[in-house]
Amino acid sequence: MSTTKVSTLIVGGGIGGLATALSIARAGRSVHLLERAGEFAEIGAGLQFGPNASRALDALGVLDDILPLAVQPARAVMMDAQAGTPLTTLELGEKFRRRYGYPYLVLHRSDLLDVLLAHCRAHDLITLENRRTVVDAQVRPDGATVVCADGSRYETPALIAADGLHSTLRRHVIEDAARCSGYAAYRGTMPIEEVSHAIAPDDVVLWVGPGVHLIQYPVRRGELYNQVAVFRSEKFHLGQTGQGEWGGPDELDAAFAGSCRPVRDAVARIRRDRFWAMYDRSPAGTWITGRLVLTGDAAHPMLQYLGQGACQALEDAVEIGYRLERNDTDIDGAYREFEAARLPRTARCQTSARPWGELWHTADPLLLAVRNRLFAVRAADDYGDVDWLYAPAEPGTAAPGLTATAATV
Repeated sequence: MSTTKVSTLIVGGGIGGLATALSIARAGRSVHLLERAGEFAEIGAGLQFGPNASRALDALGVLDDILPLAVQPARAVMMDAQAGTPLTTLELGEKFRRRYGYPYLVLHRSDLLDVLLAHCRAHDLITLENRRTVVDAQVRPDGATVVCADGSRYETPALIAADGLHSTLRRHVIEDAARCSGYAAYRGTMPIEEVSHAIAPDDVVLWVGPGVHLIQYPVRRGELYNQVAVFRSEKFHLGQTGQGEWGGPDELDAAFAGSCRPVRDAVARIRRDRFWAMYDRSPAGTWITGRLVLTGDAAHPMLQYLGQGACQALEDAVEIGYRLERNDTDIDGAYREFEAARLPRTARCQTSARPWGELWHTADPLLLAVRNRLFAVRAADDYGDVDWLYAPAEPGTAAPGLTATAATV
């Protein structure tokens, strides 16, 4: 089979891959994207987007299309899953938007993917191919050759891996294994009119308890209610780690049995046909080898406790497009600048997410007492703990789109 030559090749057609393709094309460089699935689709339902992600969407030129599909919640409320009482609140309204320049959004994954896909298909510099499963790559100092399962081959001077947590291409950069936390997640949506009025359907509501949490929020213009129930699997931590040995509905129900009635009722409404194991990796020392660079979950997969997996992939997309435009033909320089700008920030997200999850799930009486007391005295408009994550980057340290201070909304 003949080899197709392309100027920039992206492997992976999820949110991160499509956003990266759009960013690079908007910078004036042609890009070819390979996706293994027959159709572009997202698994799962809800996404939480802090203002850093809204800022990135604006830089990609898609925020105006996303806003009518998303919900801008007024508050994020943390609740005690056992006692059913509030622990702390974060106001997400006008003061929050003024501070960061962009809103907090909750939205459906497929809505975002559809918008990104439409923009990519409308761009003359983007070529999208489905049913292309990458099985190997030869990475060189001056380029790379990618081989697909059907025998098709692609030659490029610039290869970008956006192929997710279990990336095929990551092994060319670093040999490591994805780390399973032993937590399982069940998720799903229901019509908003079926939501109990005992739950605040217009807020982001997080219930936390020993070894469990439940997060709830509206998506798709407020028409659907997204719920994700997460729990620590005792079977996994006892060594039953094989497929089908842990994380089943029986463990889900047992884990939440001690929760308050609203939590138990909500968990009972979640579909039981599939669970997602929670993985991450430790921060890597580099994302580059030759003319291959890793992005998104292929580079820095993180646990979900900061709500930053997709957000950081969008920031990556904005940054790599800017660096390739800035360096023009110097791809090596673009990759080095991209890594220097992004690796410290994503490493902080990865390493911060783990202890934050432990704080949610602790059963230690002393730590619980200290945590709940500290949460009880913090003000709802105290943003000190999230400034590092949501505020625009300092000028000169990141792509201009990530340093923006004033929104168009």
